[in-house]
Amino acid sequence: MKIAAAFKVVPDDQDIKVAGDRTLDYSKAKNTISVYDLNALEVASQLAAEVEGSSAVAITAGPASIDESKLKKNVLARGVDELFMIADDACANMDAKATACELAALVEKIGDVDVVVCGDGSADNYAQQVDVQLACKLGWPVVNAATKISCKGDALEVERVLEDVVEVVEISLPAVVSVTPDAAEARIPGMKDILAAGKKPMNVEAAAGSVAPSIAVVDCKAPEQADRKLQIFDAAEDGAVENFAAALKAAL
Repeated sequence: MKIAAAFKVVPDDQDIKVAGDRTLDYSKAKNTISVYDLNALEVASQLAAEVEGSSAVAITAGPASIDESKLKKNVLARGVDELFMIADDACANMDAKATACELAALVEKIGDVDVVVCGDGSADNYAQQVDVQLACKLGWPVVNAATKISCKGDALEVERVLEDVVEVVEISLPAVVSVTPDAAEARIPGMKDILAAGKKPMNVEAAAGSVAPSIAVVDCKAPEQADRKLQIFDAAEDGAVENFAAALKAAL
């Protein structure tokens, strides 16, 4: 079985600054793996280890700036065997549909992929659309919100925790599955993993053509900061609890 884990490279949110006009300054933000995709990489690695003779690869697409040695080693230190990356400024600011198209092209180029594992959203936009659009592009079935995956011959058994029930579904391969953070705890690579990652194959290529987004972003700003209301209630006063509850209800 060949498993592909899709991941997105995003600016580290702790380094993003908000300017006075509420625009976002990414100039000092380092590239990092989207936190939700760390779970996808771990699930893919565990699934490959579970099925004898299997391999796991990582796939991504983005601007030329994602082609960083440290970043690539970080990915390959998480249990996957090989990396396939489209790094091209034509892939900057892609929406979900454009991203799905580029990932589909990678999957088809790799060949013989049985399952693509995605995170359930990205740390920046969290559109939750790449998995379903990737499956549509490939013509494969898709299951989202997976909390557990196991192989059952030529199919996958997928567990989903819904609001009032735990659902278990079986999906034929090839397929796309997106996982929640509960599906697996992302590993912390050790020095041995990082050193071994440098010897694993890293395939980096340019985009085959222009990547046209379907959505136009008009503006992106941080929300306006609301002034805090400093209200102090003295518990010794009559009706303090009721007044506190009323003020809390009014603020919601």
